[in-house]
Amino acid sequence: MAREELTRLTGNGNGTCNNDDCPNVYRTASGSIVVQGDVSDAFLPPHGEGLVEIPEAVLKEAVRALGW
Repeated sequence: MAREELTRLTGNGNGTCNNDDCPNVYRTASGSIVVQGDVSDAFLPPHGEGLVEIPEAVLKEAVRALGW
């Protein structure tokens, strides 16, 4: 899936992102959520899965964008 196919919920115009290299939350066409963040080594996830860390403020921004 290409980034262009996702709806970006966070980081729009807040001045903290450069070249899309910051934590963000996206929504897919099917309604699922994709999270971009720093790789975390909190624990070893199952094969095919990964862990990322995002700031609490990014998650709150995504919730507001979704109207939850």
